Amino acid sequence: MQNNLQQSFGNIDIYLFDQLLKGRFDHCATVLDAGCGGGRNLVYFMQNGFDVYGIDQSVEAVEAVRQLSAKLSSTHALNKFRVSGVEDMPLAGDFFDLVICSAVLHFAKNEQHFDRMMRSLWRVLKPGGYLFARLASDIGIEELVVSRGNGRYLLPDGSERFLVNEQTLLRYTAELGGSLYEPIKTTNVQNLRCMTTWCVQKQ
Repeated sequence: MQNNLQQSFGNIDIYLFDQLLKGRFDHCATVLDAGCGGGRNLVYFMQNGFDVYGIDQSVEAVEAVRQLSAKLSSTHALNKFRVSGVEDMPLAGDFFDLVICSAVLHFAKNEQHFDRMMRSLWRVLKPGGYLFARLASDIGIEELVVSRGNGRYLLPDGSERFLVNEQTLLRYTAELGGSLYEPIKTTNVQNLRCMTTWCVQKQ
């Protein structure tokens, strides 16, 4: 059973897996993983007839996801996986039914960089499409993080990240013309860091 799950889903983000179990993306056709790494969140999509794309700033990561794609599906064009930052993706607007951006947005250099990344993700998403994002936040550890200015904070685990809060996520949801298709959920890892799942549908 374990091997079957691993073959079917890879090392998928558990909260993305939750959305698959709920059937949320059953009617999606085009999928982009923005900051795809080696493709851990794309195994299911590659094997189940989705038109899959990925971007990452790492040349090594893009090569790894191309190799994964070639192994799992002979129908995917390898040029659909490109080296690019999230803020300047060389992709058509209003194209994707689902955009995944997991553990990427908290690497924003400042508030302006975060804003560019968000608007880039939104640009390529079709009306009616879904954005699935996981990112670091200060929700639940507000008193434990130390501001470094311009949206960046020192976390108790020793890392420095760009952090959002619920108000920021709700403001972007409204400004971009979206709606939550799942309540905002945050996982607190022993008060060392918090990761928030933000699920928005484009209207």
